[in-house]
Amino acid sequence: METFPTELGILTCLMILAASLWIPYIVGVNKHAIAGTDPFVRPTPLDQFPAWVHRAHRAHLNLLEQALPFSVLVLILNAMDGFTGLTYWTAIVFFWVRVIHAIGMISGFAKMPIRPMLFLIGWACCLIMAYAVFAARF
Repeated sequence: METFPTELGILTCLMILAASLWIPYIVGVNKHAIAGTDPFVRPTPLDQFPAWVHRAHRAHLNLLEQALPFSVLVLILNAMDGFTGLTYWTAIVFFWVRVIHAIGMISGFAKMPIRPMLFLIGWACCLIMAYAVFAARF
């Protein structure tokens, strides 16, 4: 039986997070429904909801912005059989940074400069994975 690389396990967990991060936003939108609006006709502007609802929406978008390139790079590395110790730890760091970013963003605890720093760490993880692709190729 072939082993399942940690990077693919982390990617699976990341996709579960991405597929589930809409839940806080939808809970907030429904909990704080605005009278006289029909969200199926036109979504209610986010500024009419409590700040945490807007942050939940942004947290989901931020995750998707980084999860897509990270995922593609992990899949390329898998196809190239290019996983290393560096990619192992980068995948773990990326996942937990994205979890901390989402929790911090929605709760409002991750204020300046913490939230952008977390986003930058995620970006650096994408760059490290891109480096690993090129390192595996040459």
